[in-house]
Amino acid sequence: MEAIVYEEFGGPGVLRHTTGVAVPEPGPGEVRVKVAAVGVNPVDWKRRYGWVEEFYPTTFPAVPGLEFAGTVHGLGEGVTGLAVGDEVLGWTKTGAYAEYAVAGIVAPKPAGLSWEAAASLPVAGETAQRVLDLIGVRAGETLFLHGAAGVVGSVGVQLAVAAGITVVGSASEANHAYLRGLGAIPVTYGEGLADRVRAAAPDGVDAVFDAAGHGVLPVAIELLGGEGEARKERIATIADVEAEKYGIAFSGVVGDPDAVRAGLTAHARQAAEGTLAVRLADTLPLKEAARAQELSESGHVRGKLVLIP
Repeated sequence: MEAIVYEEFGGPGVLRHTTGVAVPEPGPGEVRVKVAAVGVNPVDWKRRYGWVEEFYPTTFPAVPGLEFAGTVHGLGEGVTGLAVGDEVLGWTKTGAYAEYAVAGIVAPKPAGLSWEAAASLPVAGETAQRVLDLIGVRAGETLFLHGAAGVVGSVGVQLAVAAGITVVGSASEANHAYLRGLGAIPVTYGEGLADRVRAAAPDGVDAVFDAAGHGVLPVAIELLGGEGEARKERIATIADVEAEKYGIAFSGVVGDPDAVRAGLTAHARQAAEGTLAVRLADTLPLKEAARAQELSESGHVRGKLVLIP
């Protein structure tokens, strides 16, 4: 089958397009999917560099990619509620940058949802919901979301606003209108960030979700009133590897499979209904995976990059 493979850690040049990879076989409780679209995520190139082995250990040769949308092509032993031909989205165990992939967590793809939109949901939706749950933010509270215009951040904004939470979100000036459209109060990055957040939320913020990194954790601690374990429990990051240094949670591991599946089903339904959206930046053919990862790593892409096998 067609796939992207790498056999050592390194830059985009280690990615190789090939048609010689064996089609994977599903194990018990798994399905094989013919992939229609693949979501590209920062974790893909971080894994390629070998930076996140603690969370995602690599066995070479490796196929990149966590999320996909496609059609069920084969069923493993014990699978119920699914049939060959069903359209699904989910998380792969064998790598999504491929013509076929094996998955253990899938949800139905609503008929009105495009392949590209479906493939953009699993990682962003699961990550955003996991962090919102971790910091315990709830209706009536105010959340500061750093990196609010990114893919995960924008989904976090939408989920929080829908739950009755006031969101102050940091982003470049060019993305402020976009954030207002999602229901957030935008503020700019950079020096003086804490003052701008306070001006946007005069009564203070109750929790902080760092989706961008770039050393914002000291600002987060300051916004919540300084040092203190109870305060730090209301801060979490998915982007700052120095989180432990500050006594703050780094959230990088996918949660309970049943909860992930339920969340994915709900997010897909919301996306089909038009109440949850991921901004699409571009689609590229699978053979241009290295280019897609370069674009993702540049940090200048507005929205989701999707590969099409």
